[in-house]
Amino acid sequence: MTRTLLVIDIQNEYFTGGALPLWQAEETEARIVAAIGKARGRGDRVVLVRHVSAAADGLFAANGHGVGIRPAILTAAADTPVVTKAHADAFQRNDLAAHLGGTAELLIVGMMTQNCVVFTALSGLAKGFQVKVVGDLCTAPVEVVHRIALNALGSKLPVSTADEVWS
Repeated sequence: MTRTLLVIDIQNEYFTGGALPLWQAEETEARIVAAIGKARGRGDRVVLVRHVSAAADGLFAANGHGVGIRPAILTAAADTPVVTKAHADAFQRNDLAAHLGGTAELLIVGMMTQNCVVFTALSGLAKGFQVKVVGDLCTAPVEVVHRIALNALGSKLPVSTADEVWS
């Protein structure tokens, strides 16, 4: 079975010094870096997604520091596609689907559990895949929001841990 690890929005905006730092962002990033290594070691594909705003300034402004994907992620996922999105749903109005050809299982991880992760996992364009959210590789502004979002998602699709996925 071909699996793809979809890594959503591990960008400077969500870390210390960014405009919207998230709960345990650094710890989540470290776990994602490790997961990318495990995924690549097992032959899973990796696709990165980054959010870029059409606005000239503010959150995720194209020329701002916050829009940059974190260096550790870029290093771990060297030579993998980077898809740019402008909406919470990583499939909306871009070429993400073109990078997922042959994928059976789509493993979704990343920032803003309650927003980008949820909207991508429940996207109509994700219905052709066996979607699984890896909950310990996601985060939100605060822990309670993260946990509520994962609980709600769990009623619609599988939510796993990295250990369960790559054990």
